[in-house]
Amino acid sequence: MPYEALDLKTSDGETIKAFSILQDPNDPNYTNKTVLVLCPNAGNMGHFLPVAQYIYASFHYNVFMYSYRGYGHSTGKPSEIGLKIDADTVAAYIRSHKQLSNSSIIPYGRSLGGAVAIYITAKYPELISGLILENTFLNLPGVIPHLFPFLGPFKYLCHQIWNSEHEITSIPSHIPVMFFSGLDDEIVPPSHMKKLFDLSTSTSKQWLDFEGAHHNDTIVQPGYWEAFHKFCLTQVNPLGK
Repeated sequence: MPYEALDLKTSDGETIKAFSILQDPNDPNYTNKTVLVLCPNAGNMGHFLPVAQYIYASFHYNVFMYSYRGYGHSTGKPSEIGLKIDADTVAAYIRSHKQLSNSSIIPYGRSLGGAVAIYITAKYPELISGLILENTFLNLPGVIPHLFPFLGPFKYLCHQIWNSEHEITSIPSHIPVMFFSGLDDEIVPPSHMKKLFDLSTSTSKQWLDFEGAHHNDTIVQPGYWEAFHKFCLTQVNPLGK
């Protein structure tokens, strides 16, 4: 799998490690689609390389992935503001890159990565051709009572907000959105995903849930990758085609 290791410099002086994994644009089977992988909280892009390899080899899509600040070998400390600066940096890089900017960009976010994916899609809709979300939340304080019931009355102390339930409503309706939900998710209540689905104004939104699937094993459920590929194939048009 050919890749380019990148050091992206943020506006506040951090260095974000990224991998750009590109298909040959001269290949007659080139799909002209790029999956922007946005990792969950428990991990960095190194942990997600097998997924990148699968998307690249099985579906023939470009893959772009990066480690948030404070994750992997990226510098800095993670925060909502900081991760949004990282996302802005990645969006600027994609816009400046000849092959990436001329492909259909599909943010794919799991858990925390879903919040980042919603942020990017809402802020840069002109760059985005589709969105895939898995087991992400309405907002971060809303997850605290589910994890730690005794903290419920003090959830305002959770200063990281990630108000996805607001941001998803500003995503233009022409952008297709795929929602994957594990119905036995022990981290994010499945009701968060259902509410995000209901709030989405997309005219091409799709929902797939999995009985018995937990927060971290939804991705390996039977039918998951078939639905992923079908969504990208049928709902996301290659740019310029």
